[in-house]
Amino acid sequence: MATRSLSAGEVLLIRHGETEWSLSGRHTGNTDIPLTANGERAARALAPLLAGLGVELVLVSPLQRARRTCELAGLAAHATVDPDLREWNYGAYEGITSAEIQCMAPGWMVFRDGCPEGESPAQIGARADRVIERVRAHGGKVAVFAHGHLLRVLAARWIGLPPSHGSHFLLDTATLSILSRYAGEPALGCWNAAALSLTT
Repeated sequence: MATRSLSAGEVLLIRHGETEWSLSGRHTGNTDIPLTANGERAARALAPLLAGLGVELVLVSPLQRARRTCELAGLAAHATVDPDLREWNYGAYEGITSAEIQCMAPGWMVFRDGCPEGESPAQIGARADRVIERVRAHGGKVAVFAHGHLLRVLAARWIGLPPSHGSHFLLDTATLSILSRYAGEPALGCWNAAALSLTT
């Protein structure tokens, strides 16, 4: 198990815990479903890893799966809901799996093609950019509780890549990642860590 502190200017990303739809691979955008029992257990397990980090700003998606993860992880007391952290609006593809979508639109990829009646990569990229602007303006230690596809775009935008490059950042439920800097340049401090021990 690695150890890692959180420094001023770094952003801790937390993807919400498991839901029935994340477990079955169904695209879950605005559908506001709860965590599974396993998802709640995984979220609780994050609490001792996050305690004592001195996080100064906590931002959370308005959707209950992210808010509940934040609560169980122990950072809800001073959390601020940020609508820009909602998951991708999948439009006509809400609630269906990638395999089902491929039957209708062979070769489809959300990060490149977006969703009919939903959001385009440019639109979710603009939301990610607003979040980045907010956390960089804060300048302290920040925690963000949100969703898989949104956080993958956020990581891409943090290091100056287009939203389509979110496809390169696989992200599991109830994992921790850190947006950081290297020699003044935006960088990833760690990614998709399921058992990351953060030292105070």
